[in-house]
Amino acid sequence: MFTVDLGDGAELRPLEPWQAPEFLAHIDRARAGVDPWIPWATRTTDLESAVKVLRSYADRQAADTGRIYGIWLDGSLVGGVMFPVFDTESGVCEIGCWLEPAAEGRGLVVRSARRLVDWAFGERGMSRIEWRVSPDNIRSINVARRLGMTCDGVLRENFPYRGVRRDMAVWSLLASEWRPADSV
Repeated sequence: MFTVDLGDGAELRPLEPWQAPEFLAHIDRARAGVDPWIPWATRTTDLESAVKVLRSYADRQAADTGRIYGIWLDGSLVGGVMFPVFDTESGVCEIGCWLEPAAEGRGLVVRSARRLVDWAFGERGMSRIEWRVSPDNIRSINVARRLGMTCDGVLRENFPYRGVRRDMAVWSLLASEWRPADSV
């Protein structure tokens, strides 16, 4: 296993099925803030469903089509970042994030997402990274902006959430636009 030191007592680590009890406890703390934005947060309600979510990402990692990482602050899981889509053939991937309220305002998501962007462009040779977000999720949009992303547009009524069709904004960053973390 690896750990990336994010500074200020925070670490970025792989999030794996064996960590499902900790993941479930974290999602229970974070649910009110992340449920509208992260589809699996709604479905992660017991240990079996927590294992299912983490196992789906473990399967994606094995197939090189996605990954999930947790953000730990002072030893407690408080959020994470992920590649819900990682398409090496097209050179396009998507990054997503979530964070429980107690950890907000510390720059943890931006620091974590920068690590994923550096890796996707620098190590894996991706051409484009997308950030898909509800236009109502201002905190997430602000992360996309801090990463230097551009809003490509809004997919109207793109997905259902609790019986209502919701819009999805697509933000992106091209490899040619990225400045690696060590050059900032």
